[in-house]
Amino acid sequence: MFSNKLKHTQRFELESGNSLPEVEVAYCTYGALNEAKDNAIYVCHALTANADVADWWPAMVGEGLILDTSKYFVICANILGSCYGTTGPGCVNPVTNTKYGKRFPHITIRDIVNVHRLLAEHLQLKSIHLLCGGSMGGQQAMEWAISTPTFIKNLFLIATNARHSAWGIAFNEAQRMALESGSLEAARAIAMLSYRNHTMYEMTQTDEEYKTDAFKAAGYQRYQGEKLKKRFDADAYYTLSKAMDSHNVARDRNSLAEAFKNVQAKTLIMGISSDILFPVKEQKQIAENITDAVYEEIDSPYGHDGFLIETKTISELLKQHLKL
Repeated sequence: MFSNKLKHTQRFELESGNSLPEVEVAYCTYGALNEAKDNAIYVCHALTANADVADWWPAMVGEGLILDTSKYFVICANILGSCYGTTGPGCVNPVTNTKYGKRFPHITIRDIVNVHRLLAEHLQLKSIHLLCGGSMGGQQAMEWAISTPTFIKNLFLIATNARHSAWGIAFNEAQRMALESGSLEAARAIAMLSYRNHTMYEMTQTDEEYKTDAFKAAGYQRYQGEKLKKRFDADAYYTLSKAMDSHNVARDRNSLAEAFKNVQAKTLIMGISSDILFPVKEQKQIAENITDAVYEEIDSPYGHDGFLIETKTISELLKQHLKL
């Protein structure tokens, strides 16, 4: 793995009309770019992940794995607004010499994609062989495939949607209300309910003995909240949840159907049967609107988190449809 930073010293314009005086992008690469500069696999990460895709998707990235670092140049960049090295609320504004904090401007998925495009240009990529992402990462990948269609040759989207739903926005707003009350832990506990489902909690968090208090499920919620608090910034969480809410590929493009007409990549879309946050009807909608897209559904008990867990099935389907 090679870890580095790109510093873009020019003003970066945002969709809102605001701007950032400069942008830094933390990114990781694995493998080598070929002479034709067309063997890149670019992975867009989800809400609280980072640029080290081999760490959070370990069964997917590496020599001999589906994202084979002996054949491909695998890239993952920490997204704009995050707290793992790319410009976000925890960074210092070079104009005021103070941290942005809650003053960090509103950003959208399109802004995040424009930062990815800066990195692709910096790395001198001629094209991207495969662009992929799950959840919020999938939102980025589809926006990129729409905005620069000839640059993306293959597209893989999993557990994502074309427009962030009222259901998803409501979950995000509940989390932001928790953040406004000073609790990143509570925000994460709310999120966990959407990442898993009733079946998975019953399977893994049910107490075997009779109790009147100190239940296993309660302890699990607190554990997950405390775990995230140790590694993530509350202002970044707030910023990125708002960016996720902004996702709608039809914005300024008349309709979903019109937006998806731009996609030229060979496209594989996967849904997870038990996902209550991004239900499979949302992935089916994408597949119905992209020419010749293939839809596959994974039967998994893990809910939305299945896109991080069901790596064996995901790898088999990627190999079958995109010939990796």
